[in-house]
Amino acid sequence: MKTRKVAIVPPEEFSKLKYRQAPESSVGLPAVTSAMKHISEEIGLIDGLKVLNKMNQHGGFDCPGCAWPDPDKERSALGEYCENGAKAIAEEATKKRVDADFFKSHSVEEISHWDDYHVGKSGRITEPFYLAKDSSHYVPISWEEAFTKIGSKLQSLENPNQAAFYTSGRTSNEAAFMYQLLAREYGTNNLPDCSNMCHESSGTGLSKTLGIGKGSVTLEDIHQSELVVVIGQNPGTNHPRMLAALEKCKQNGGSIVSVNPIHEAGTNVFIDPQNPLKILKGGTKLEDLYLQVKINGDVALLKAALLLMLKAEEDRPDTVFDHEFIERKCDNYQALIQHLHEADFGTCVTESGLTDTEVRKFADLLIAKKKIIFCWAMGLTQHENGVQNVQEIVNILLLKGSIGKPGAGTCPVRGHSNVQGDRTMGIWEKPKEAFLAKLDEEFKINSPRAHGFDTVETIRAMHEGQVKVFIGMGGNFISATPDSQFTGEAIQKCDLTVQISTKLNRSHLVTGEEAIILPCLSRSEKDFQNGKPQFITTENSMGVVQKSEGSFEPASPYLKSEPAIVAGLAKTSLSNTQTDWNRMISNYDHIRYHITAVIPGFEDYNKKVRIKGGFYLPNGARNGEFNTESQKALFTINPLPKNTIDPNHFVLMTIRSHDQFNTTIYGMHDRYRGIHNERRVLLMNPKDMQKHGFEKEQVVHLTGHYGKETREARNFKVIQYDIAKGCLGAYFPETNVLVPIDHVAKESNTPASKFIEVSVNS
Repeated sequence: MKTRKVAIVPPEEFSKLKYRQAPESSVGLPAVTSAMKHISEEIGLIDGLKVLNKMNQHGGFDCPGCAWPDPDKERSALGEYCENGAKAIAEEATKKRVDADFFKSHSVEEISHWDDYHVGKSGRITEPFYLAKDSSHYVPISWEEAFTKIGSKLQSLENPNQAAFYTSGRTSNEAAFMYQLLAREYGTNNLPDCSNMCHESSGTGLSKTLGIGKGSVTLEDIHQSELVVVIGQNPGTNHPRMLAALEKCKQNGGSIVSVNPIHEAGTNVFIDPQNPLKILKGGTKLEDLYLQVKINGDVALLKAALLLMLKAEEDRPDTVFDHEFIERKCDNYQALIQHLHEADFGTCVTESGLTDTEVRKFADLLIAKKKIIFCWAMGLTQHENGVQNVQEIVNILLLKGSIGKPGAGTCPVRGHSNVQGDRTMGIWEKPKEAFLAKLDEEFKINSPRAHGFDTVETIRAMHEGQVKVFIGMGGNFISATPDSQFTGEAIQKCDLTVQISTKLNRSHLVTGEEAIILPCLSRSEKDFQNGKPQFITTENSMGVVQKSEGSFEPASPYLKSEPAIVAGLAKTSLSNTQTDWNRMISNYDHIRYHITAVIPGFEDYNKKVRIKGGFYLPNGARNGEFNTESQKALFTINPLPKNTIDPNHFVLMTIRSHDQFNTTIYGMHDRYRGIHNERRVLLMNPKDMQKHGFEKEQVVHLTGHYGKETREARNFKVIQYDIAKGCLGAYFPETNVLVPIDHVAKESNTPASKFIEVSVNS
């Protein structure tokens, strides 16, 4: 048999681009039409509406998409979901199937040359499949044989650190807790997860300054806020339900500032699709001020604002800063003030890419308001200085006393629906001693103390032959990770790769020598164990833990739940386990009893999670209590980033299309940017096009520059767009190949996917 030759990156082929002027508003009837179209194509309209009516409702199931919180009390009877939530459930509940006949007809080599959109549209995986060494076709395998193969391989490794256990943000609390227990009882802390690639900079920066790696606000706080700053985030596409919260803020008299190199429709005008009057009136203008910073100009903007705030405070003492809060609750204030006195306002303004007038308008709002919230996402975290970006936000909020009071605080808007819960459950390569001690006491095991590999370290370790077995609990590792070619080569050096999945993706095609797919139940599907229905739980972006229970028939009778899959792996991989894995999956209450014993904040878990709407986890920063070394919040010194590049080069940031959630491609359109039928596009400022001699829809190639290294991504069509000068935007995963494996955020090790130096050539 010949060695498999698969395509690691998506094909560099064009569709039929249609480009129109980008709309100025978001949501409204076009969002409803789009959602129903996707539902009709995948499920059928009647069945689809039945599923949608259960999503994010009390007694229903949690959306498999983003982690935006549901209202604490009443939920909309018309639908507590957004367009992209509908697309997510359409993909999950699709009637298309990846079965034995599918794999008999299509080799992995053939499928790997499909683009990610068509791979994902193949359908739900119906049973376990096995890809033998040198074979190019998956074949069915029984659950027993699959578990035995995986267990035998894990037991044969020279040491436990030759295995890595990856987790995506879709995994439930129960499955995540069992998964980390499996890894630690096996003997490793190699628990990389999707947080490492997205919000790790948030967790690092917030933990250092406020003592908790989570945001401090609730949904009601956004409604009550006097000023919400949306920075490095595109909620219209990535968290559409957030727009309704921003609208309530506006209705209550609040102001909204958006900071982004691209002017996005979502933060401009929001049309509530559930309100006919607002549809007729053309929606609500959200942003009071739009600031088009250049890529990674955020610290410069924030520092310039801090300088103006300081001057106003010195001119009018005790009118801008909350000195009572600072003196009682904060450390390092004088060091920050000294640093600001040494900073140059003009340099900050220049480095931000904004005008003096724009910066002063921003600062005036910060000076005048008391209840301030900053919301951010990957536009801030995926930089070399991602941690510093977050810390500079904290500096502003602390000076204003805008932490631990209603309507104020930090709001890192998390991506996948339970990514925050996974970390709470112990999915972390750097676990704290207190957690491990409790885990060991509860299960009578000896967890390893040495830190494991995060995502970037896991990729390097696989490439160097240190990791031989890779197990992925959900997600699409190949398409989500940086440096696509390097990552693909790393995976292919593994002896065995295992993917626990609902649908087909590129990680099933770019594999180790052997590969196994273990198909799992989705959120919307019934989960029966020992003939009794079970529910799982999730934690949203604002720390609410609630139940999620599917009520629809599984896509196949051969699917297992994620907890049952973890138990099956544990029983064949842990030769002397004393843990009663069978008891845990016989009734998920038993998993939750263990969680209660190990993790603070989950007292009476089984009782509280059955209360309508769930319960909030403890959050010190929300209450103005800071679990740092000094028990005080910390001001930090954050220098201006060095953004120097070749004058003939550009800075590229990877972005999502509107028909996309993380690596899942729902369609070929980006409606809010006016782009249709194409993903290989390059957004460029019209003045840059003129300066460098590029024409509309000209085909160009991108060369990434990092030190002496170069990487290439070919075949993109130039689109004239309202993006900051000197900056470019293009979709991932198509441009992940340009993100160097070593180009990461300091301290958090998050890939710097939002700042890639590139040259553009025809």
